[in-house]
Amino acid sequence: MNDTGQSSASAAGSKRKDARRNQRTLLDAAAAIFVTSGVEAPVRDIAAKAGVGVGTIYRHFPTRADLVIAVYRHQVDACAEAGPALLTSGPSAFVALERWVDLFVDFLVTKHGLAAALQTDNAGFETLHAYFLDRLLPVCAQLLDAAAASGEISSGLDAYPFMRGIGNLCIGADSDPRYDARRLVALLLTGLRRAG
Repeated sequence: MNDTGQSSASAAGSKRKDARRNQRTLLDAAAAIFVTSGVEAPVRDIAAKAGVGVGTIYRHFPTRADLVIAVYRHQVDACAEAGPALLTSGPSAFVALERWVDLFVDFLVTKHGLAAALQTDNAGFETLHAYFLDRLLPVCAQLLDAAAASGEISSGLDAYPFMRGIGNLCIGADSDPRYDARRLVALLLTGLRRAG
């Protein structure tokens, strides 16, 4: 291959990397706005947070449902990747679990608007729910097992009911300003911890 071919391949790879980074920036901005303002937040707010024009968002995500689904998948992936990273970098397995649950709660607040955005697409919603379970249940189980192995919580806690319980505690957080889901989730975590 000549220098021109190598330069073209390098330029194309760099463009793909830039495009992925730009899309990640858009999804991070949308997720942050969705957490504070819900999935019906104005696209101009997302564009401003991402530092791009509104047209850029519509070029990547032609409909609000496309954007919400992309944010959903992005947050599932971020939660899934965060679990192992928190275990290796945190001061303890329980602290890693607490930090992961905090990320999970952020995700759940965004997720609550998903059903409304996908009202007409039950199959799409079911596919996303399966993706959610496939990616996050093993991570949550790993965190719970590590906290149990370190003696910080009792062993035998199943990830599915634990995650479902957190999800149930988050219902209503977006519609009632007096309801503090984070406080209740913190109480749940405190209840898991063994007295030391």
